[in-house]
Amino acid sequence: MKRVDVTYVLLFDEENEKILLVKNKGKDFSYYTLPGGAVEPGETLEEAAKREVKEETGLDVELDGIFSVNEAFFEDRGHHAIFFVFRGRIIGGEIAILMPDEIEEVTWMDAEEAEQYVHLRKDVKGLLKSNQSVPYILRDR
Repeated sequence: MKRVDVTYVLLFDEENEKILLVKNKGKDFSYYTLPGGAVEPGETLEEAAKREVKEETGLDVELDGIFSVNEAFFEDRGHHAIFFVFRGRIIGGEIAILMPDEIEEVTWMDAEEAEQYVHLRKDVKGLLKSNQSVPYILRDR
């Protein structure tokens, strides 16, 4: 199986208790995710996360550590995917759909509703609204 690294960024609006999600255009149906995507060759996880948020939402972000790390096996594609979810905060830009072939909507969704799209275990509900994270460390190359 081919390993595929994927980064996402959790952007939480504390005042309104909303999470920024994108609606991806799929082959057969559309679906919501946090902004993010595959890491390109030679790119760090942080670089990929920032690039993907910019490409999908038009926003510039700073990252505040790792929120979660998950993995999944996609037998039909032959992929072993590792998902790195960073916490982030918006530092610039404006919401815009820059990739209309891939993204059909950028929306702020109520945190409780958004939990169903972030792939958290049921026993950690409410974690999206916490400020918990662990540092991301890039060791010297």
